[in-house]
Amino acid sequence: MYLCIVLLRNVDMKLLLLSSPNFFVEEDKILTTLFEEGLDILHLRKPDSEPVYCERLLTLLPDKYHQRVITNDHFYLKDEFDLMGIHLTERNSTPPPGYKGLITRTCYNLEDLPELKKKSHYVILRGVFDSFNDSNALSQYTHEQLREASRKGLIDKHVMAQTGVSLEKIQEVRELGFGGAVVCSDIWNRFNIHSGMDFKDVIKHFHKLRKATE
Repeated sequence: MYLCIVLLRNVDMKLLLLSSPNFFVEEDKILTTLFEEGLDILHLRKPDSEPVYCERLLTLLPDKYHQRVITNDHFYLKDEFDLMGIHLTERNSTPPPGYKGLITRTCYNLEDLPELKKKSHYVILRGVFDSFNDSNALSQYTHEQLREASRKGLIDKHVMAQTGVSLEKIQEVRELGFGGAVVCSDIWNRFNIHSGMDFKDVIKHFHKLRKATE
């Protein structure tokens, strides 16, 4: 059972990565390299996947990095691989019966932040910026609303920014007082999961993201 907070590098902002929803050949190599280069937390999100494929991916990652992985699916993986914790969303909203480990949550509006922060190690706030891949998924908040939420203490070190987070947005994420940035498309759009083998561009861009959060 997870009884202590995972030890991470002492940085002003944490850098979190949401996994690609699809499995691909080079995935374990890329994730291992990103951990080696300073990735704080990986959210393993594989909706509609078969559990065995998540197990295989975790088996391919060095054991020492399992404590930096939070699973968004197949919650039994937490104990099976001694992961950092589990993540609750609208899709998977309830922890397993008797679960006592670390929990993080997705929040879909500013009003729910106070209550969700009480129940979570940290909260991921969706819809902070416009989505990369969905032109219809625009930011749910104006910059003024986010600034006011920060001023009131709704946004703090226990809230991570998600959706449309890129290298160009990191400074704004910092100024708004978020505790971390959740990147996804800004990383995975730099690699063709169907035919790519060389992931140097992914690592090079990650270095820039890592430096921007320090």
